[in-house]
Amino acid sequence: MYQVLYRKWRPKTFAEVVGQPTVTTALQNELRTGRLAHAYLFIGSRGTGKTSCAKILAKAVNCLEPVDGNPCGVCANCRAAEEGSLLDITEMDAASNRGINDIRGVIEESAYLPSVGKYRVYIIDEVHELTNEAFNALLKTLEEPPAHVIFVLATTEAHKVPATILSRCQRFDFGRIPSEEIAARLQHVAVQEGFTIDPEAALLLARLADGGMRDALSLLDQCVSRSNNVTVDIVTAAVGLAGTEHMFRLLGCMRNNDTGDALSLVATLHESSKDMERLCTELADFFRQLMICKTAKDPALLLVLPAAELAKIKAEADNLSLSAILHAIDVLQRAKERMHTGADRRVEMEMAVIKLCSPELDMDISALTRRIKALEDAVRGGCALAPKATEAPTEEAPAKPEATPAAEEAAPTPAETPAEEAPAVSEGPTPFLQWSEVLETLSAHSQALYGLLSGSSAMISGDRVLVTTDNPFVKDMMQEDNNASRLLSAIRSVTGRSYRLGLKAPTAPAEKAPDPIQAEGPLSDFLRRSQEMGLPVDYN
Repeated sequence: MYQVLYRKWRPKTFAEVVGQPTVTTALQNELRTGRLAHAYLFIGSRGTGKTSCAKILAKAVNCLEPVDGNPCGVCANCRAAEEGSLLDITEMDAASNRGINDIRGVIEESAYLPSVGKYRVYIIDEVHELTNEAFNALLKTLEEPPAHVIFVLATTEAHKVPATILSRCQRFDFGRIPSEEIAARLQHVAVQEGFTIDPEAALLLARLADGGMRDALSLLDQCVSRSNNVTVDIVTAAVGLAGTEHMFRLLGCMRNNDTGDALSLVATLHESSKDMERLCTELADFFRQLMICKTAKDPALLLVLPAAELAKIKAEADNLSLSAILHAIDVLQRAKERMHTGADRRVEMEMAVIKLCSPELDMDISALTRRIKALEDAVRGGCALAPKATEAPTEEAPAKPEATPAAEEAAPTPAETPAEEAPAVSEGPTPFLQWSEVLETLSAHSQALYGLLSGSSAMISGDRVLVTTDNPFVKDMMQEDNNASRLLSAIRSVTGRSYRLGLKAPTAPAEKAPDPIQAEGPLSDFLRRSQEMGLPVDYN
């Protein structure tokens, strides 16, 4: 009979446990020195090795010839434990045996000596499912158990275990297994089983397993049933993913405000039997990758992705604002929550993509933040607000100030390669509405230059970006350490175009007319006395 991979490749010694070196080393040292605790509590997410370590510990304490803290695997007790026929090892699932009577049976049985081994070991899985009465019944025995009894409790939700139980156990925390180690283990299993798996496919399976080795092996089993050569396409089809190509297409729809194309893509995925909740989760994870690339100095430390895919995501993140990315994640998280209570998951997904393409339709705080940032960019760039419809038009337009040669002072810029797309030449300077995004991009490369340019604005005049600031040190800073190149690179990553750089002196505020009352002279004395007497004063 075929045995599934996660059962066939369950670790039999501590050395075979993947991704938990701290736990396995401590348990081996206790077994080697004979300093065993009477109760252990294993805490961690699913598939991280809690039950496997509990079984290895139970075999090791009853092994006739242990080897360096590990069970030998060949003696009669080890073979019986492996087959599940050793009477001194009892496994209980607290999810289905959670009452006080079940625990009373364990307590009564623990009074008897072991039959063939040295210890009676009780492994209680999902111990947080026990009732309060069952915990209270277990408490006294757990505090003062017989010398021949060891309890091993395992749980995924430590916060549900009473503090009185926690304080009487030796606690071990199992962390999520790193994706690289899961991928390496999958490739080892593939070699031993006689099939192949691409490194990119192994990384994808590891990412989908979310730190659980059992989930990764189960997914691998599902992929092998389709083909003995496991590729990214095989994984995508077996698991029901939409794939990164569709994620980039949905991102393009969001950037271009193309609601129709986004809805058509969702309809295509729905017709190909893609689950809408999984699509929502996949898209949220994609925007998380964009968020990491936008904020982290080295995204490769946080994202387990092939180099080519990571570079593509970095390029996309440079063209998005952080507020837009956070808004997308928030919309998708809310949509996923409503999918569990709504009548139609497809409708929820369609509503989500409409809000992503048209944020003005979303009245949530994250959408308002995204829209306010766009307005701030417009105001910061010097864009004037349109007059209200009820306001009467002014009789005469203000005179256009004459440009003076001293108004613009070119800053030295390094030699540049010609732009692929020449910027449009306008008649006069226009506000640079994306200046705040340029500064945000610049902050990741040069905090000093970012701080120097904070509070500045910019205008676009032909093929030049004119920076307006009252900081006198900006000109000198631009001439040091290739700062001008860094700023131009940030402008290019945001706009996709190459510009020259210049400095523009800020407009001097108009001088306020002196107050006649504060001036010196007979007229001023007369006005002050009149004001003190309460008489009306007319400056004209």
